[in-house]
Amino acid sequence: MSDNPPLNRRQLSRELTAASRATAGQLINRVGPDRERRAYRIGFTGPPGAGKSTLIAQLAAARAESEARVGVLAIDPSSPLSGGSILGDRIRMDEVADSPDLFIRSLPSRWAHDGLTGNVAEMLQIMDRHHFDEVFLETVGVGQTDHAVKALVDTVVLVLVPESGDSIQAMKAGILEMADVYVVNKSDRPNAERIVGEIEGVLALSTGSRRGWQPPVVTTSATRNELGDLLGALASHRAWTEANRDDLAWRRRAERHHVQSVLNQQIAEIAEQAPVELFDASGAEIYAHFLTHLTPPGD
Repeated sequence: MSDNPPLNRRQLSRELTAASRATAGQLINRVGPDRERRAYRIGFTGPPGAGKSTLIAQLAAARAESEARVGVLAIDPSSPLSGGSILGDRIRMDEVADSPDLFIRSLPSRWAHDGLTGNVAEMLQIMDRHHFDEVFLETVGVGQTDHAVKALVDTVVLVLVPESGDSIQAMKAGILEMADVYVVNKSDRPNAERIVGEIEGVLALSTGSRRGWQPPVVTTSATRNELGDLLGALASHRAWTEANRDDLAWRRRAERHHVQSVLNQQIAEIAEQAPVELFDASGAEIYAHFLTHLTPPGD
């Protein structure tokens, strides 16, 4: 809030860049309990074209007006040729990027296949060290594979559009069941109320335990700047979380994801650097090669 020290944008940018370029061998030495002051984290996922970036920009601007320091980490799919971001979420957020209480960083997904990006756990810790009050994490938006975000954030928001109706049944066994708040964006389009009803129907049949939290389904329209219901839903879930969550279990789950992410990155690095002839060998020989090249902490 207003008692935050001044934000050193240059230093923050350098730290995020260093984290994004770190090898798994460097990262494994930095894995450990996250004990810094922690921003409240909100993850946004949903199919491409749902308007997540525009919605996040407007939400971040609204929160910054309340003197909250808000950071946005927006993850784009990587180009298979350059490794850089293809969609450029930062472009869609440029209208609010100059706010003194907002910091926006677009990140390529790189080798990650879970809707996030490599080293994102450490990047979130970096945001904590710079005293952000809230951090919005936008996934790539590939839908069914965006489960990992649940381990890293406090609230998961699933953003859909009226045209998503045909995919609701296919989604119900996956990401649709793990969101904390459901948003039907672009609600000025036809069939918005129909998809709200479909989501509510799926939630009513869900057997998954949420320990008392009943996820709301709200509508938004970024073009009309209609965000009041969503802001209210986010505030309600935050209050419920702070009163009911097992923080130790949450931290352990986040740290497990962090370790798995670093190990996955190291395996990807070994595979990329391995001689092509290795993959003519037996599975046991390939496995032995990977074990030999894993970098232990301290190396």
